[in-house]
Amino acid sequence: MISFMNDYSEGAHPRVMELLLKANLEQNSGYGEDVHSNLAKDYIKRELQREDVDIHFIPGGTQTNLLVISSFLRPYQCVIAADTGHVNVHETGAIEATGHKVLTVPHQEGKLTPDGIQKVLDNHSGEHMVQPKMVYISDTTELGTVYTKTELKAISELCRQMGLLLFLDGARLGSALTCRGNDLTLKDIAELVDVFYIGGTKNGALLGEALVICKQELKEDFRYMIKQRGAMMAKGFVVGMQFEALFENGLYYELGAHANRMAEIMAQAFVQKGYSFYVPVYSNQLFPILSTEVMQELEKEFGFQLQEKIDQKHSAVRFVTSWATTKENIDKFTDFLTNL
Repeated sequence: MISFMNDYSEGAHPRVMELLLKANLEQNSGYGEDVHSNLAKDYIKRELQREDVDIHFIPGGTQTNLLVISSFLRPYQCVIAADTGHVNVHETGAIEATGHKVLTVPHQEGKLTPDGIQKVLDNHSGEHMVQPKMVYISDTTELGTVYTKTELKAISELCRQMGLLLFLDGARLGSALTCRGNDLTLKDIAELVDVFYIGGTKNGALLGEALVICKQELKEDFRYMIKQRGAMMAKGFVVGMQFEALFENGLYYELGAHANRMAEIMAQAFVQKGYSFYVPVYSNQLFPILSTEVMQELEKEFGFQLQEKIDQKHSAVRFVTSWATTKENIDKFTDFLTNL
């Protein structure tokens, strides 16, 4: 069985593992204050072309989302997200468990729009309702689509006009930054949002996300919040080393680009067979619409996920490629599909 279920089934890229092994018996300072974590932060700041950001390494994506939202909102405030957003659909009520409501907006190919955000603001006024204070977006989105610079700038301008914090979930940012249709850079993102993270778990690291705080007012005492929420690792250098390897010489971008190339080959195979897609393919997630019979045949050899029933006989399904997906496995899939 060849799995296209997700992009975190494999361990870590060999260059990450090599650094971990090389530094394994070093004695490092704890809690992310070691030389490797500091070097990784320097490499990331180089990409951002910013020195005035705070960077923290957090074990995982859900923990990062919970930490950011619960730290920066007052008890009566809420976060706005697309109805497909990870904080709404795939985090087991983690945000609500901190006492903060997630207000959802119907997605536009997985994305939020200024109009959608404004409708939430128009419908929530006065102390008898939760107060919208943060906008949550992800790039790539849960449907594999990406925000253009124009789209992100429009959301950013509305948020600053209305006094909203803008938080970008970058669990799959490596794929987003290297896919066709993208015109954003890490520098652009750091200028347009208040806080975001660079995902390592889904792009070549064993685990870990690099949280970047851009807005000055959010930085104070944040390490206290990391510790209180159980996200401060004694062996923080383990994550720091991984981001050191990923950003020293552009490996992060190489891995994202590879995942996208593998997905493009799969997408071409579906197109050649006449299949359509639930949303356009941009990145390493693709959502072809298949008949039940085709799904049953593919399930004999390949792992993938059901996304949404389209009608009684057809469903949108999700295939995901990763930094470690081999051309050999892609060829096995395309040959199998071609011969159906």
